[in-house]
Amino acid sequence: MGSEIIVNTNTRETRIALLENGIISELYVERIKDEGIVGNVYKGRVVKVLPGMQVSFVNIGLGKSGFLYVSDINPPDRIEEYEKLTAGEAKPIEDESPPQAHHAHPEPAEGQQSQNTVTSMNGEGLSETGEEDFMKHPPQQLPIEELLQEGQEILVQVSKDPIGNKGARITSYISLPGRYLVFMPSVDHVGISRRIEDEAERKRLKKLLLELKPPGAGFIVRTASEGKDREEFTADIEFLTKLWNDIKQKAEKASAPVLIHQDLNLIYRVIRDLFTKDVDKMIIDSQGEYENCIRFVDSYMPALKPRIELYSGKDPIFDAYGIEIEIERALGRKIWLKSGGYIIIEQTEALTAVDVNTGKFVGKKNPEETILKTNLEAVKEIVYQLRLRNIGGIIIIDFIDMEKEDSKEKVFHALEQALKSDRSRTKIIEISEFGLVEMTRKRVRDSLSRTLCQTCPYCEGRGGIKSPTTVCYEIFREVQRVINASPVKKKILINVPPVVADMLSDEESQYIDKLEEDLKIKIIVKADFDMHQEQYEITAL
Repeated sequence: MGSEIIVNTNTRETRIALLENGIISELYVERIKDEGIVGNVYKGRVVKVLPGMQVSFVNIGLGKSGFLYVSDINPPDRIEEYEKLTAGEAKPIEDESPPQAHHAHPEPAEGQQSQNTVTSMNGEGLSETGEEDFMKHPPQQLPIEELLQEGQEILVQVSKDPIGNKGARITSYISLPGRYLVFMPSVDHVGISRRIEDEAERKRLKKLLLELKPPGAGFIVRTASEGKDREEFTADIEFLTKLWNDIKQKAEKASAPVLIHQDLNLIYRVIRDLFTKDVDKMIIDSQGEYENCIRFVDSYMPALKPRIELYSGKDPIFDAYGIEIEIERALGRKIWLKSGGYIIIEQTEALTAVDVNTGKFVGKKNPEETILKTNLEAVKEIVYQLRLRNIGGIIIIDFIDMEKEDSKEKVFHALEQALKSDRSRTKIIEISEFGLVEMTRKRVRDSLSRTLCQTCPYCEGRGGIKSPTTVCYEIFREVQRVINASPVKKKILINVPPVVADMLSDEESQYIDKLEEDLKIKIIVKADFDMHQEQYEITAL
């Protein structure tokens, strides 16, 4: 059995699971209310230019004007300087952003005055690309008052979401990430990700891209490109150049301020970054999103069209594939092994600790064999849980103490092999004399527990429980199950704790109305002050 992508989506939340050999290996969650605007391209109008601050404010159609620093403006004479920054790579589902030289001064609120020129490119930072010299010695360029005038229309991309009373940070250096490449329309250059360390491979990739790229176009070769061939790069270049042409055509016809291009949502990013030839099919449980995906791949990746399917089963799609059970398991701190042993996973601010225990497993022979078998079984489960929970940063694994060096080598080798399937970068240090393994895993997004849970109000931060939003969405799915089981029932009574009742009656009231209309039922929500926040009761009347 190969790999499958399972998509569960509605108007509030999208959840996507990657199954490998029928087992969930990665889970992505995106909620509409948490969506940002980073990556969106707008046609904006300059409303204010501040020479003393070397920044301008641009109306892009949002509540607050975006702020554009002089070094984020892309005149022709800055292309040569921009080429120096093309050693990084752009942000896919869970990877790095395009290179950026950070400014060293606070970001302004509209109308605020300052005295320093700052330096920036779109993305999250240069610390990983090694271009720190650019930040120390920013390139010389024209002052902002000679580049922009009030009332001027300009095409910009959001590089940082609005925070508080500050508008979005924007740049005129547009970058469009694909599966293997990042397209930079304003730069005639090819850069290679520094994470590709093999020099021969770097030379091969650069030679190939120089042959394939259109004249005047710029590309960054992403880490995922390692080992890929001409056909895959050609498809990516065609996709990105078509996308850029669409953006230019829309911008020419539109009047500022207006959104020209919205960054891909989670489903499209998964198609772009995960839907490779190794994936057998993508199954979607929403008719609307299925049709959207068909149109998307028909325009940009037509070869994928036959492998996208609409789910037709009666049970919720995550139930049908056993994913809900694995999510619940991934939120617990104790995970039982088949042998009877178990592992404990504790996440802290500084690091994640994983403890391996023999538990109920006592073995049949000598203790060393029992310990070795438990540790080897734990290795597979630990790597699986790290991927599923998306745990990053420093990780300390406390294996059961082994006396023989041969046993330690077997466990360490097994860990190395298991981590090869992990798309996130990892580094591990050999087992210490205390049975500890120190490792790091690239942190690219919030862990599953931080996405689905909140700090527990009952224990004042010593643990975590499901957030009211998560409980609400569980209730919506359970209501559908109850109606499927009792189709003749016309009323549903939901008993929930007050905080969940408030959310159902306020923020989620529109979705309650939609459920009532779709399922042809009446939903009654009742607050129960004796209920724990994760508890609820659903009764068909």
